Amino acid sequence: MITEQPGDRRPDRRGGAAAVHPVSPAGRRTGTPSRTGDRPAASPPPVVPATVPPRRGAAGRRGVLLLLWGGLLGSVVPWWLDTPAGSLDSAGEMLTAAGRITGLFAGYVLLAQILLMSRLRPLERWVGAEHLTRWHRDTGAVLVVAVLAHMTLIVLGYARLDRISVPGEVRLLLTDYPHMVAAFAAAGVMALLGLTGIRAVRRALPYELWHVVHLSGYAVLLLGFGHQFAHGQQLFRPGPVRTLWIAMYAAVLVALLWGRVVEPLVFNFRHRLRVADVVAESPDTVSVYLTGRRLDQLEALGGQFFRWRFLARGCWWQAHPFSVSAARNGRWLRITVRVVGRHTADLRDLEPGTRVWADGPAGTFTAAHRTRDNALLIAGGSGIGPIRALLEELPPGAALIYRARTPADVLLQGELDWLARARATDIWYVIGSRDDPGPRQVLSAAGLRHLVPDVARRDVYLCGPPGLVESTVRALRRAGVPRRRIHLAAFEF
Repeated sequence: MITEQPGDRRPDRRGGAAAVHPVSPAGRRTGTPSRTGDRPAASPPPVVPATVPPRRGAAGRRGVLLLLWGGLLGSVVPWWLDTPAGSLDSAGEMLTAAGRITGLFAGYVLLAQILLMSRLRPLERWVGAEHLTRWHRDTGAVLVVAVLAHMTLIVLGYARLDRISVPGEVRLLLTDYPHMVAAFAAAGVMALLGLTGIRAVRRALPYELWHVVHLSGYAVLLLGFGHQFAHGQQLFRPGPVRTLWIAMYAAVLVALLWGRVVEPLVFNFRHRLRVADVVAESPDTVSVYLTGRRLDQLEALGGQFFRWRFLARGCWWQAHPFSVSAARNGRWLRITVRVVGRHTADLRDLEPGTRVWADGPAGTFTAAHRTRDNALLIAGGSGIGPIRALLEELPPGAALIYRARTPADVLLQGELDWLARARATDIWYVIGSRDDPGPRQVLSAAGLRHLVPDVARRDVYLCGPPGLVESTVRALRRAGVPRRRIHLAAFEF
């Protein structure tokens, strides 16, 4: 159901006060705007930030895509130039040629995969962390297939040319070629990554275990390097092709070190973040406030995320991505986190003064990436965090639909109501379980058009549980919203 507080008035749509339809969770206190200077408080900043102008288009993303596709084409050109016409006149030669092509293809895609996840700041700015993550995930399956196909085709082709059995060929390769053991190990790692990349398997694994397994992908780069340049038909001879491939390896490694090591070092020495306070927003949700140096110079937008590593017992060895839940104000940062596992549970016990290592900001889930001035924001559960921060920087007149299971699950309500008045925003709190007909109707195509008649002409920002996101995207598409105007908050998967 959509709950309303008695006595709220609905304004004229042409302007004036915002239409607010809040719930009031029992036993929960909401703050008032802080007037205490640098002291963090569980409330919005006293001055609403200025609207962020749109300034980033898709030109950078298209340019990077063009370069990646051009590189892929260039990676197989050496085989084409080295293979004379009429040389593939037997099944063994054809199988071997196919194995060499898939080997070049797999080597290039592996480099592209590492580059996509290098966290290089210009790359994330041009493409967006969400798109990079999606490209990395989608090409991961292609890479696994290419590596296994390369190994299979080469073994079958060599076995036919040598006129021996497949097991005999495998034994010959492992004993007579010094880098082949590492190559087979790399193929095994890729198979493991492919297995853990299956959505059902990934969701069943603890995030920490999945992350450790995923990091083993860097080992494939090292294991495959020697094999590629020692035995690759197009790469073992000195020349421009070999030099170009070595340069590509070097460029990717430099990008990886710069994005994963140098830039985070500069950021953290510059800002020196520490925990200032931990505030319980609900029994299973906390807000962590952070202070530091030169926060007025921090280039972060509402809706972006950082990868946070809290240097406390039980937390220091892992980093997790969380969005900021308040726009920057020059004095403090805040994340609002739902407790879903051991790591997030440990955040409730953080002590003030705990040092924080952060990597970011990242993401295109921002007001700067909108295509229209009017926006609809849809949040579910703790997904209200980035939505609440984003609301501060969008033009006035946005609409917000907040989906929660019970009134007690509504987070940051006092701040949302305050922002509704300050930003002329219509807010609907949709309360009920996922099986209740009321909420399901509200988030249908007809329900969305009823609440927001011009939904097809707005940018839509959506953040929440995967099931809610998937069903709402389908409803938005049926309601006529173009896919390019549906913005999703996404981190690593």
